[in-house]
Amino acid sequence: MSESLPLFPLQTVLFPAATLPLRIFERRYIDMVRDCMRRGQGFGVVTRFPGDDESGAWHARIGTEAVITDFTTLEDGLLGLQTRGQRRFAIAATSARSDGLLVGEVDWLGPEPARPVAPEHAALQTLIRELLRHEELARQLDVDTDNASSIGFALASVLPLSLAQAQHLLEIRDPAARLDALLPLVEQAMVSADPPAQD
Repeated sequence: MSESLPLFPLQTVLFPAATLPLRIFERRYIDMVRDCMRRGQGFGVVTRFPGDDESGAWHARIGTEAVITDFTTLEDGLLGLQTRGQRRFAIAATSARSDGLLVGEVDWLGPEPARPVAPEHAALQTLIRELLRHEELARQLDVDTDNASSIGFALASVLPLSLAQAQHLLEIRDPAARLDALLPLVEQAMVSADPPAQD
């Protein structure tokens, strides 16, 4: 059965268990946040893809629920939020309120099965354990390093990916398939990070 969920289209991809800081300044989103906090509910983050002059912007059909974990008034007077990704959802239909807030009729995607990391993905398990040795990343990541699904979402949330690559990883339903897709992306990111050879 579908459920109504306020949507926040952003040019980013939110993964389950990943953190997302936000600066809120539009009245419709301030009202959305107030309503979510009063109800003890989250809101949906959906990836907004910029369009060209002819096609216009569009948003993804699969998104992630953002739950507010902390809030503050920033130095510039804007509302600062700390959020964390929870459940994924598929959008069945959307409508706009009078203030322009987008509301989706969504179907929640079930949690992925907890599967161990296969031998062919051991390098990704080693990588995430290395990343957790960095204090800043360790605070950012909430990951079970023995769970294929958790590793996949955590790596996808910190790698330098394009919007399309990140959205594709979010939409994959099988943890092993997501790790398969991550292998070449990790390799590509490492090559890009290597300093050029000196003559």
